[in-house]
Amino acid sequence: MSQDYYELLGVGRTASADDIKKAFRKLAMQHHPDRNSGDKEAEKKFKDINHAYDILKDPEKRAAYDRYGPAAFEGGAGGPGGPFQGGQGFDFGSVFGDIFEEMFGAGGARGRPGGRADMRGQDLRFNLEITLEQAYGGTEATVRVPSSVSCEACHGSGAEPGSKPQQCPTCHGRGRLRAQQGFFTVERACHTCHGAGQVIDKPCRTCAGQGRVRREKTLKVNIPAGVEDGTRIRLTGEGEAGARGGPAGDLYVFLSVRRHQLFEREGADVHCRVPISMVQATLGGSIEVPTLDGKMARINIPAGAQGGHQFRMRGKGMPIVRSSQRGDMYIEINVETPTNLTSKQKELLKEFEKAGKTSPESEGFFSKVKEMFGG
Repeated sequence: MSQDYYELLGVGRTASADDIKKAFRKLAMQHHPDRNSGDKEAEKKFKDINHAYDILKDPEKRAAYDRYGPAAFEGGAGGPGGPFQGGQGFDFGSVFGDIFEEMFGAGGARGRPGGRADMRGQDLRFNLEITLEQAYGGTEATVRVPSSVSCEACHGSGAEPGSKPQQCPTCHGRGRLRAQQGFFTVERACHTCHGAGQVIDKPCRTCAGQGRVRREKTLKVNIPAGVEDGTRIRLTGEGEAGARGGPAGDLYVFLSVRRHQLFEREGADVHCRVPISMVQATLGGSIEVPTLDGKMARINIPAGAQGGHQFRMRGKGMPIVRSSQRGDMYIEINVETPTNLTSKQKELLKEFEKAGKTSPESEGFFSKVKEMFGG
């Protein structure tokens, strides 16, 4: 191929690796044989740009090309089988491995040569209920989780003590098998070793070759102050142990906050409904109310307070996670109507009613009703 590799890809000699990759991807899609069925020129162009990209994407090959030109890869040391030539033939799978890596990430088209399949253990979920007081102050909870842990007898290898796993003869330790399908190279987990890359001739008698055994784990969970209902806490590596020494999964603790008998939470704010007597609401005074920190706070009720009136207590609400701020507490008074009155109490209330107008809101309402209906 005599054409300059940089010109073939449409980039300058100072182009970055990302620029070269983007240019290659665009041209590879444009001249792909599936899009140009029967076009020999397009197929030749497709092979040429792949060859150019194969050289320029590798720093060592690119440096050799910049110094010696195409001669570094044609004949002599650079000929087929030489240090800069990957061997004879054309691997369409290699081409699209780079395209898929760009489009979908490193795992999109091909595995890492010699890489072991992921034997990671499963993630676990644990539901934990806490009180509103615990959510307010934070706490440390102890949880017991049925799980699987690494086998102590074989140290997670799955092989009987004194022996060790052997390289899989089918995949030669890669854990995956490659198959050519048209222009694409497809990889699957090896059916012999199930992706482990190793086979066990003498399985461990304790774990039956799995490298892990069932056991209940006891863990400490730190719950920060201010957590809300539905908060998820992740404990890395505390899930199920991986098979044959693979990495462990994670444990996810989902919190639910138990409904409180006095307080109702709304974000970082806390609401409390406090009943007071008709006399307290009429004459005013001070009352003590509970707070989430376990102490009592005093608030002053003005004379003539109406039911539903709210009193705001700044900073007495819930802490905000990862912040020094706190919400507020709202006390709503509920004026109770007297019940089970004695005859004397009833007579006193009637005299009180006759003594003068004491309910301006109700009197104003009924005055408007009279006006509406013409007296």
